[in-house]
Amino acid sequence: MSKKTKSNAGNGMYYPEESVVKRAHIKDYDSLYKESITNREEFWAKEAEKLFWYKKWDKVMDDSKRPFFKWFTGGKTNVIANAIDRHLESETKNKLAIIWEGEPGDKRTFSYFALNREVSKFANVLKAMGANKGDIITIYMPQIPEILIAMLACAKIGAAHSVVYGGFSVEALAERIADAHSRFLITADGGFRRGKPTNLKKIADEAMRRSPTIDICITVKRTGEECYMENDRDFWWHDLMGMPIASPVCPTEKTDAEDPLFILYTSGTTGKPKGLVHTHGGYSVYTATTFKYVFDIKPADRWWCAADPGWITGHSYIVYAPLINGATIMLYEGAPNHPYPNRWWQIIEKYGINIFYTSPTAIRGLMRYGASWADKHDLSSLRLMGSVGEPINPEAWKWYYEVIGKNRCPIMDTWWQTETGGFMITPLPVTPLKPGSATKPFFGNEVAVVDDSGKEVPAGTEGNLVIKNIWPGMARTILGDPDRYVEKYWKRYEEQCYYLTGDSAKMDEDGYVWIIGRNDDVMKVSGYRLGSAEIESALVSHPAVTEAAAIGLPDSLKGNIIHATVILKDGFSASDELTNELKKHVDNEIGPIARPAFIVYTDSLPKTRSGKIMRRVLKARALGQDEGDLSTLDE
Repeated sequence: MSKKTKSNAGNGMYYPEESVVKRAHIKDYDSLYKESITNREEFWAKEAEKLFWYKKWDKVMDDSKRPFFKWFTGGKTNVIANAIDRHLESETKNKLAIIWEGEPGDKRTFSYFALNREVSKFANVLKAMGANKGDIITIYMPQIPEILIAMLACAKIGAAHSVVYGGFSVEALAERIADAHSRFLITADGGFRRGKPTNLKKIADEAMRRSPTIDICITVKRTGEECYMENDRDFWWHDLMGMPIASPVCPTEKTDAEDPLFILYTSGTTGKPKGLVHTHGGYSVYTATTFKYVFDIKPADRWWCAADPGWITGHSYIVYAPLINGATIMLYEGAPNHPYPNRWWQIIEKYGINIFYTSPTAIRGLMRYGASWADKHDLSSLRLMGSVGEPINPEAWKWYYEVIGKNRCPIMDTWWQTETGGFMITPLPVTPLKPGSATKPFFGNEVAVVDDSGKEVPAGTEGNLVIKNIWPGMARTILGDPDRYVEKYWKRYEEQCYYLTGDSAKMDEDGYVWIIGRNDDVMKVSGYRLGSAEIESALVSHPAVTEAAAIGLPDSLKGNIIHATVILKDGFSASDELTNELKKHVDNEIGPIARPAFIVYTDSLPKTRSGKIMRRVLKARALGQDEGDLSTLDE
């Protein structure tokens, strides 16, 4: 068991076991971090040299047109050259690239050799259908191997992909197709979720009617649901892949380091979605490096990121970084608790998963069933675990660590964004951990917690989280709207050239960063700033509560009052007595200022598949307002 002590912040400090430190790629964070800050360009140049380039770059970083920074300018590459092509020249060729399990239990596997064949065939299909370098191809699919194959095929021919999460509504899909001016849509008849088929093609048909830029729609047959197929527009994937046009040999397009690799739209709570543009060169270097060092990837590892490829977590850490590093990827189609709450633990045992990466909301959702479901399975293959999506409260962290990791698997609690491309604040396997803290910046990154004027606030004080430097994986702009890119991320601290994350945080005396939440999720009560995550953590630390969401509601006296929605663990039921007990518990944990005015009980919370609680939906419900677009919700 890991040694434990108390940190200066008053939280239990968890130290990695000696065996973890011994095998880690990076054994001394402090010295390499110092070097990466002092010689930032040299650090990234060394990492870039570990990848294949058709032509080496002329300049590592170009800041001549701030804030539209460029990386590895003059370099020629393609993410596919590193994710697939170079592996074909080594023993990795015959290694499993993808293990896939569908929710009904069907299975498929692909070696790197087989993956190359499928990607090349579909790349040739796209070219035969008229797709060109520079096109933006929209992908709207469930979690099946074809979504990865489609993404990789787009990259191979130099077309950018725009993946739209398969749970999005007609409006969201149509809006993204229109914004990207896509001529191609790749979809499926549906997928399986909690035992039921979804009808993606029907949604796609309506979206194409509303955004008539689509000339070609290619559909994968997954569920067997009947589909409308329009002549000269709609084609079946399996038909095209069986034709002579689908040759298994396709040259990889040589792209400029700054050529777009993909567009990914953020699912903002209000306003038009932002199409973030990521590029081949810098993104490849950054995601590959962060993945290798944070999750200590070795050739024999089997990696499972239980996100959806439709989100940035899926792009970076299901698809690109694992393939660049030659890892074996686990991909699962369905829900974590279908048909029973042991589905994930069953998969870890069955396939010998070594590293598991998921969201706090998923962990809290499974916590409610207790430890017995996990204890039925042999989880000894696990050696590292991770968390992503939002701050993980200490109670969930400890349950994850003790019940799933059996007190021996360090948890990599990663903070990053769609905009950053990869991990920004994260532990390494050798980092002493404080439950609930994302710990320290990744190499090359300097972060600060500042006030509205850009001045750093004292340790333990809440403020705006900023990134003080630039990094290779950063989004280059917002598609078609560079002014919005400047306004959203750079205008506030233009003089210092700080990137504004939009998150509230504090840094303790040890330099550990504690993410409080989106500034939208920070409420002022009687002049005090309270983060929803703080209140939620306090509620979840009560033995009756498995999950909670806190919002601020307008109040004429206090400015805001706190409204909490709570999910109880099995064996507990709602009552006035319990409500009063929970309020007193929050008093004890944080203080009377954080006491919820209202507590309501529910069986589920509105969440996205990426694990974020949609607090705006709870707020609209509490105020009796229109809930707005619910297409991002998991259920």
